[in-house]
Amino acid sequence: MQDRCDVVVIGAGFGGLGAALRLAEGGARVTVCEALAYPGGCASTFKRSGYRFEAGATLFSGFGPGQLFAGWIARHELPVEVEWLDPLITLRAPGFSLEVPPRRDALVARLAAMPGAPAEGLRRFFAYQTQVADALWGLFDDPNLLPPLDGAALLRHAARSPRYLPLLRAVGRSLEAVLRRFGVEGFEPLRLYLNAVCQITVQVDLERAEAPFALAAMDYCFRGTGHVRGGIGELASALCGAIERLGGRVLLANQVRALRRDGDGWCVEARRGELRAQAVVANLLPGDAQRLLQADHGAIPALDKLQREVEQGWGAVMRYLVVPAPPGADPAPHHLELVLDPAAPFVEGNHVFCSISGADEPGRAPQGLRTVTASTHILNAPLQAAAPAEQAARVQQVQEAMLTTMQRLAPEWFHAPVYSITGSPRTFARFTRRSGGYVGGIPRTRGLHHYTRLQPLEPLPQLFLAGDSAFPGQSTLATALGGARVAEVLLRRGLARDVQPLKSPRSLLGATP
Repeated sequence: MQDRCDVVVIGAGFGGLGAALRLAEGGARVTVCEALAYPGGCASTFKRSGYRFEAGATLFSGFGPGQLFAGWIARHELPVEVEWLDPLITLRAPGFSLEVPPRRDALVARLAAMPGAPAEGLRRFFAYQTQVADALWGLFDDPNLLPPLDGAALLRHAARSPRYLPLLRAVGRSLEAVLRRFGVEGFEPLRLYLNAVCQITVQVDLERAEAPFALAAMDYCFRGTGHVRGGIGELASALCGAIERLGGRVLLANQVRALRRDGDGWCVEARRGELRAQAVVANLLPGDAQRLLQADHGAIPALDKLQREVEQGWGAVMRYLVVPAPPGADPAPHHLELVLDPAAPFVEGNHVFCSISGADEPGRAPQGLRTVTASTHILNAPLQAAAPAEQAARVQQVQEAMLTTMQRLAPEWFHAPVYSITGSPRTFARFTRRSGGYVGGIPRTRGLHHYTRLQPLEPLPQLFLAGDSAFPGQSTLATALGGARVAEVLLRRGLARDVQPLKSPRSLLGATP
């Protein structure tokens, strides 16, 4: 195969799919190359021994009225069904259980009713958190407010500037400092909840988390968050179908092997042959992009710097289980967040996020059984630097800690699994093609450095990076939005003849969950 197109997208994770869909909507000739035989990357669904498992991410925002995924489903009539859960997550620790509802007011009421709760401080803290979250999530609800900005967007930001003022009190400060401001830093149930939220969203504990990001991430459960029936791979596959109906191509099992300049454009060497394009969107970690470019260390400083930051992050240790449903179990999907010791770091099996499929999800498991994706964090760089035998022993230790946490805090689900796959970061890399098994993007530790990359990343002319290590960062929704904004840059450069402005998905929906 030797072919020409306007844009090649490398990687069918949600950053790549977001870019490809928007490019196809704008009339660009786009080709997606994905190494795996299924799309979705870290948010994919794979099959083993007749069971279907979520590879990594399992609960997703962006499906509410006016939000990105809801807009795509409506606009392209995607065959995707979202289940709305209450509770969305059940947080458990020894002697403690908190059902996290899909509404902030209900959560605040539950926390305020607990013994010893500083009720007034909690209400003031969450009132402030609401201001910050509304300001930042408003940018996700209307992608035209995200870079690249035109004159109209700048005027709209100027009109919205009063909404951004509360952010100034949080920039460069930790979430811990914000808790102290409202006198709630000593309330242990709140600390437990916030450390759990922060570890799975901004990838760092509340004492080190950059406050604006953490305060916005606290709305994770309140922003159109649901469970995709059949697995998130259903949405990824449906997006591939939409891209192809718009004239694009999605080439699965077509690993890209090299990337080189070709005049003013690019040549992409893939398993099925060469592709030539005006531009490339790489839905890859920066280190993987460097390898495809065969770039020496220091040759592309933006990628070098970003890869160093990625390597300060986490790997995933996984358990993929099939378990019998306990008697009388609700047929809905369940999401359990388990913390064995709240005083210890929320990593390495002490903190486990478990997503359990619903009773009637097609193809997931036979009747009476449920599939489970369970994950915990492990610092990846020290693990990768160890000898193979040491890596295996460390992962096994974390696996045993995971199982202990699961069986002690949710024995009704995990006392007798009938099938199990254990996964290390290396396994996660194999299931997702994410080099090194790094997960979750760059940890949002306190500091101003996060505000220096508020634009789509173009390390070389007409080569853009998408994904959770690029703008705007973590979460499946954020990566999809980032990909769409990269596409907007390319469309404005005239890569397609029929360029239409991206409409806010808010105008496409009227229904509420």
